[in-house]
Amino acid sequence: MLGTQVTQQAADARSRCSPTAAPGPGTDGDVTAAVERVLERVLRERVAEAARVDPDFARDVAQRLMDFVLRDGKRLRAGFLWWGRRAAGGPEDGPGAEAALRLGAALELIQGCALVHDDVMDESPLRRGAPAVHADFARRHESAGMRGSSRAFGTAAAVLTGDLALSWADDLMTAGALAAEEGPRVHREWQAMRTELVAGQYLDLHAQAARTTAVAGAVRIARLKSALYTVERPLALGAALAGADEATTSALRAAGRCAGIAFQLRDDILGAFGDPARTGKPSGDDLTEGKLTCLRALALQLARSSGDGDAVDALEGSGPPDPDRLRAAIERTGARAVVEDRIGRLVETGIGHLAPIRCEPRVLRDLGLLIRRAADVPAPDGGAA
Repeated sequence: MLGTQVTQQAADARSRCSPTAAPGPGTDGDVTAAVERVLERVLRERVAEAARVDPDFARDVAQRLMDFVLRDGKRLRAGFLWWGRRAAGGPEDGPGAEAALRLGAALELIQGCALVHDDVMDESPLRRGAPAVHADFARRHESAGMRGSSRAFGTAAAVLTGDLALSWADDLMTAGALAAEEGPRVHREWQAMRTELVAGQYLDLHAQAARTTAVAGAVRIARLKSALYTVERPLALGAALAGADEATTSALRAAGRCAGIAFQLRDDILGAFGDPARTGKPSGDDLTEGKLTCLRALALQLARSSGDGDAVDALEGSGPPDPDRLRAAIERTGARAVVEDRIGRLVETGIGHLAPIRCEPRVLRDLGLLIRRAADVPAPDGGAA
């Protein structure tokens, strides 16, 4: 009986994953657009389902989640999944390509969950150039004259919104895994990724409260909180979907490990020095909040070794948090330049790990370009990443 149920579940999943409009030749040319189309279709289906549950829930939570996820995302994670699958021999079109795009959409929903919850934990007012989800809920609560604390309402509603994103992501992954020959392998990667992400978020929270300053701790947080689920796990998910051999999977993991850290190091720099018009969030928040980033930990290490007492005081959080003072301290220690150099070397090392993979040369070229784009490192010829 159980076997019959599982067989029927798998058949139902295959039906759901059958392309209503197959991606077709040309998906490689604009993976972002292909993912956007699938993501929008999936989200519209889910909002319609939510409306059948309750119209207020659909309007306030499901629709807000859809709007947030579709707003200005880079789709890096979905891109790495796609190119990991292509590097492992997965074809550009057909049902397997549609399944990859749907799993890519699931990764974008995981990202949505992480961002919504991260903004709650950090009390960040902005995300992607607009009010963060919790801030938007609080503002609407206040403007409607509702009872209770607007802040508490916004926080609680945002947590539920992030939970919904995670639920939808798991639904997509489960359907895809049931429909795929390599379903158990895909599911193992997904399980590991979710646990790593939560572990990284907790360690980030703990390090801030405990005033941890070690560079090794900062690197560990960066890897768990961002690097793994941004690059390494998506590449491995793509490889799993394609049934990649161990050598190909290992090469992709090695490339992803380097590229993921490079991505997070770039994010550290943008968080401290970035233009809010480009990043969509205030500059310097991580610095003033005492976040243990690799950039800050390295700057503090260099300040101590050089005897720069003022930089040590600023970076340890002595006195009122002043982003300009913190940025000046980082620049003076040379940490920013060191991290920039490290990003470049990690990108080149990561791309080098792809060399043993046997696939179409253009696939490795485009995967290399995505690695450069993620880390904001130009190609050697000076072209855009």
